[in-house]
Amino acid sequence: MAKLVRINMSTKKVTVEPLPEKYKGKGGRWLSSLIVSDEVPADCHPLGPNNKLVIAPGILSGTRAPNSGRVSVGGKSPLTGGIKEANAGSPFPQNLARMGYAALVIEGLVEDGSQWLLKVDVNGGELIPADDLAGKGAYETGHKIWEKYEDKPAFVVNGPAGEAKMTMAGMAFSDPEGRAARYAGRGGLGAVMGSKGLKAIVLDHKDAPGIKPADQELLKTGQKKLADAILSHDVTKKGGALNSYGTAVLINILNEAGGLPTNNFRSGVFEGAQKISGEAVAEAAQKRGGAGTMGHRCHPGCVINCSTVYANEDGSEHVSSVEYESLWSLGANCGIDNLDHVAELIWQCNDLGIDTIEAGCTIGVAMEAGLAEFGDGEAAIKMMEEIRNRTPLGHILGQGTQFTGEAYGVTRIPTVKRQGMPAYEPRAVKGIGVTYATSTMGADHTAGYTIAPEILSVGGTSEPLSKKDKIGLSKAFQDTTAFLDAAGYCIFIAFPILDIESGFEGVIETVNGMLGTSYKADDVTRIGDEILRLERNFNLKAGIGKEQDRMPEFMKYEKLPPHNHVWDIEDDELDSFWD
Repeated sequence: MAKLVRINMSTKKVTVEPLPEKYKGKGGRWLSSLIVSDEVPADCHPLGPNNKLVIAPGILSGTRAPNSGRVSVGGKSPLTGGIKEANAGSPFPQNLARMGYAALVIEGLVEDGSQWLLKVDVNGGELIPADDLAGKGAYETGHKIWEKYEDKPAFVVNGPAGEAKMTMAGMAFSDPEGRAARYAGRGGLGAVMGSKGLKAIVLDHKDAPGIKPADQELLKTGQKKLADAILSHDVTKKGGALNSYGTAVLINILNEAGGLPTNNFRSGVFEGAQKISGEAVAEAAQKRGGAGTMGHRCHPGCVINCSTVYANEDGSEHVSSVEYESLWSLGANCGIDNLDHVAELIWQCNDLGIDTIEAGCTIGVAMEAGLAEFGDGEAAIKMMEEIRNRTPLGHILGQGTQFTGEAYGVTRIPTVKRQGMPAYEPRAVKGIGVTYATSTMGADHTAGYTIAPEILSVGGTSEPLSKKDKIGLSKAFQDTTAFLDAAGYCIFIAFPILDIESGFEGVIETVNGMLGTSYKADDVTRIGDEILRLERNFNLKAGIGKEQDRMPEFMKYEKLPPHNHVWDIEDDELDSFWD
C-alpha cells in the first residue's frame, strides 16, 4: 500500500502515514496539485512557513513502462505567485515508487539558516545536519552524495541560487550516472526548497518492496504497444531525429520556420543558428570523442535517449545536457553562437541550480537594458558569476526575467504570469502562444506542446501563423499533457501516440494495468481537464485570473521578422479557453 512521507522542517520530525483515500490511484502532477490545493493556502507567501513542497512519482514510475521515469514537484511558485508543477526525468521517482511512497511532503521551515539532508529508506526518513554542504554547487553536492552512500543512490539537491532564495532556482535530480543535472527547473521551486533549509534528499532503496500492479498482464500488453509505437515513429525511433541530434534538432527547424526567438524576441530568425544546432552538437561529439555522446538517457527505461553529453576540445566532459531550450535561451535569445560559450553557460546554470530558460530570458532582458551587447558570451558568463557571488546585480538577475526587466525599465519583457517564455515565438506559432497565455503554470511549452502539429506535422497539421482553431488545439494538448504528467510519462511519447493508435492504447492500458481501472480514451481528456481546473481554482484564489492570461503588450504591436506578424488572438478568445 502506497504511503505518504511528511517532513516537518520546523520540528525536524519525519513521519510516514497511509495514503488518504482521495489520493489513491493518483500520481505525478495529479497528486502534487491535489495536495498543494488541499494543504497550501493560496494567499500564503511562497517562501514562508505555510507553503509546502510536494515530490510525487508518476502512476507508472517504477514499472517497466517505457519513458515513465518522470517526477512532479509541486508547490506555490515564488516566481508566478500561483500553483506550480515542475517536471524532471530521473531514477529518483522510479526508486521512490519502488520503496512504496506516493509522495514526499516537505513543510515548515528552518529558522536559523542551517542546512539539512533528508535520507529516506523503506522505514521512513531522518534529517541529517548538512552545513558542510552549504553554498556548494549542485555538481559538487551530488558528487559527494554519490561517493558517500552505498548503492549509488538517486538524489535531488539544491544549488546556491536556491539557498539564496532566488526565484529562478530549480531542483537538480540525479541522472543514471549520478550527475546532478536533471532539472525540475521552472517556477522557482528551488527557492522553496532553500527556504525550508533542505539541501538534499537521498533515497536508500535497499529492501524496496517494488511495484505491485493490479493487472500485470494488461500492464505488459500496454508496455509493448507503447514501446513498439515509440521505436517505430520517425521522430523517436533509434536513428530518428531525437536520438541522433537530441532535442537541439529543433534549432534549425524553428529557425527555418521563422519561430526561433532571437535577441530578446526581436526576430524569429538567428543567423548563427547552425553553429548551435543539434547537428553542430553531434558534429562536436564525433570530432572531440571522449565523453561527448549523443543518445544519452535521463532515466532507466527511456527508449528515446534524446539527451546528450557535451565534451571539451580535449574530450573531457563539459556538461550534460545541451538541450534545445538551453541552447536557444542562452544562445539565440542572447545572440550567442559560440557553442562552447553556451555549454559553459549551461554548466553554470546547472551548478548554480537555476532554470536555463529563465536564465536565458533574464540575460536577454539584461542585454536589452544595455548591461552587455547581444552576442557577448563572455559577458553572459560574467553575469553568472554575479549570481554565484550574490552581488546586488546577481540578486536582481536571480529573481528572473520580469524582475530584471522592471528593475531596468525594459518594455520588451517576454513573460506570462512573470515566467520567461520558452523557445517558440508565439507570433510565429500561434497555438503555443495560446498555451503560454492560458497555462496555469505561466509561459510553459510543455503544458501543451502544439508544436507537434504546427511545426512538425505530427498528429495532423495546423498552420502556425494562423489563429484559427488554436484555442481548442491548445486545450486538447493541455488536457492530454496533464494526464501524461500524472502517469509519469515523458512528453515526447506524445509524438508516437498522436500518429500511432496502438501507442495511445498502450498508454491507457498501462495505467489501467497498474491501477485496476477501466479508463477509456475520453477519460484522458476528462482527467486532464480535472487537473487543469484544480490548478486554475488555486490560481484564482491566489489572485491570478483571466487578466493574467495575456501576451506581453509589445507582441501586439511589434511585427516579428521574417513573417512580420503580430500577436492577434484577442483577449476574449483567450478567455474562452475555460468555457
